[in-house]
Amino acid sequence: MARGDHPQRTPFYGVVLIVVALAAAMIVNRIAPTWVQIPVYVLAVLAAMAGFVMTFRDLS
Repeated sequence: MARGDHPQRTPFYGVVLIVVALAAAMIVNRIAPTWVQIPVYVLAVLAAMAGFVMTFRDLS
């Protein structure tokens, strides 16, 4: 393989991270008190952002 070439990576881990973040936010929305919801929402946003980066990093 030439320098700088790399095989196309699958965006599977990024998609899984996004789905898990959304699922956690939806579950917390239904059953948790507000003081638990806010940190989970913040973590879900950060995880979803990381998932988008992992998913689309090879498309550029």
